[in-house]
Amino acid sequence: MIGFDYGTSNCAVAAMDNGSPRLCTLGEHGKFMPSTLYSASRETIVNWLDGQLPRSQQSLFQRQRQVQLSKGHSKLRELAFDDISAELEFGQQALAHYLEDPEEGYYIKSPKSFLGASGLHPQQISLFEDIVASMMSHVKTNTERSLGREISQAVIGRPINFQGLKGEESNQQAIAILTNAAKRVGFKDVEFQFEPVAAGFEFEATLAREKRVLVIDIGGGTTDISMLLMGPKLSPLIDRQAHLLGHSGQRIGGNDLDIQLTMRGLMPSLGVKSLASTGKPMPTSFHWQAASINNINDQTDFYSGANERALKELIKQAASPQLVARLLKVQQEKLTYQLVNSGEKAKIALSDTQQHNVDLSYLDSGLSTQVTRDTLFQANKRHLQSIAKLIDQTIAQAGCQPDVIFVTGGSAKSPVLHQFLEQHFNSSELVTGDHFASVTAGLARWSQRIFS
Repeated sequence: MIGFDYGTSNCAVAAMDNGSPRLCTLGEHGKFMPSTLYSASRETIVNWLDGQLPRSQQSLFQRQRQVQLSKGHSKLRELAFDDISAELEFGQQALAHYLEDPEEGYYIKSPKSFLGASGLHPQQISLFEDIVASMMSHVKTNTERSLGREISQAVIGRPINFQGLKGEESNQQAIAILTNAAKRVGFKDVEFQFEPVAAGFEFEATLAREKRVLVIDIGGGTTDISMLLMGPKLSPLIDRQAHLLGHSGQRIGGNDLDIQLTMRGLMPSLGVKSLASTGKPMPTSFHWQAASINNINDQTDFYSGANERALKELIKQAASPQLVARLLKVQQEKLTYQLVNSGEKAKIALSDTQQHNVDLSYLDSGLSTQVTRDTLFQANKRHLQSIAKLIDQTIAQAGCQPDVIFVTGGSAKSPVLHQFLEQHFNSSELVTGDHFASVTAGLARWSQRIFS
C-alpha cells in the first residue's frame, strides 16, 4: 500500500516503514518526478501503454482502443523507418528532449491541470487517460523496484476542486480519469483523499494535544485550504468527517504564478504593452493564449493556422514589429512551454535573490530581461487576494479561528507568498511543513489506516 501524490508539478510516492512514512526513490528521477511526458508522436502513447499493462488488463484495453492502436501502429512504422525511438520519456528527461527540438514530438506538462476541463471529447478523455496511465505505470514500476515488492493498493491525493468550470461535474470527470488509469495499470484498490487533509495528517503526528489546524496547501495547480480538528487521540480514527470543519479550493497554483510572471516580466519583450503604428495599444489576447499552458483550448487556438495569419498581420501594424515577430516565432516553433519554463525558473530563482536575469536568447540572439521579487508580487496581487479570500471563507465555514496555521505545497516556498501569509495572519502561529513531501507522507499514513 502506498500514498501516491499525482501532482500538477511533481509525482511522489511514500510507503509506511516502522510507523513512519518514507518517500520512495523513483529510479533516475529521485524522490520527485516532474509531471511531464514526451513522446515522439502523440499517436504512439497508446501503443507504449499497451506494452506496459498487466496481462489481465490488455484484452479489454485493446478492444477499447482498437482504432487508436491501429493509427499508432502506422505511426510506429514511420518512426522506425526514420530510426526514431518510440519510447516515452518522463520527468526532467522529457523536458530536456522537448527543449532540444520543440517543433518535434509531443510534450505535455502537468496533465492533471486538464482533467477537469469542460468540453472534452471522448477521444480527448481517452488520450488523457492514456497519458495519466503511462505516467502512473512508470511511477508504479519504479516504486516496486525501490520497495522490492508488488504494489496493489493506493491512496491518491486530490484537490478540493480540480481545474474546471463545471464544479462537481469537473471533479467527477477528473476522478474518473484518475481511477480508470490507476486500475488499468494494476492498482486493485484505489481511494482518494483531499490533499490538504493528507498534509494535515502528517502534521497531526507532531501534535501533543488537540488543536484546530488550518492547512494551506499551495500546489502547482490549485490552492486548497482545510480547517481540521486534529490531535493524538483523533489520529487512530478512520472516520474523520466530523473533524473536517471547513474547506475550500480554487484553481490558483504555481503554474498560475509562472504564467503571471511570464506575462508581466517576459511578454513585454514579445510585444505586450507595445503600440501599433497608429499609436493605439496592441492586443494582448495572443500573448495570454501563449502563456496559458494549463488551458487546452487556449493552446489549441494559439497554434491554429488562423492565429499564425493574424500574428503576421499584427507585425505589419506594429510600431515595433520585431517584438511581435518573437511571438510569431513562439507560435511557429511551438515554444510556449519553453517560454513559461523560463518564467518558472525565474520564480524559483527569486526564492534566493531579489532579482534575476532571464535568458531569452532562444527567441532572439542575445535577448534577456530582468525580473525582481516585486515583479512577481505585482504580477500576482490578484491571485494573492484570491488566496486570502479562500482562507477567510474556510475560517467562516468552520465557525472558529485556528490554533495554528500549517503551510505546505511547493509554491508556498516562494518568499513572496510566505511574506503575504505572515502579513495576513499577523501574530498567529505559522508553521511551515515539508513543501514537497507533506501531502505524500500524509497519504501514506492514510493508506495504512484504511487498508490495514
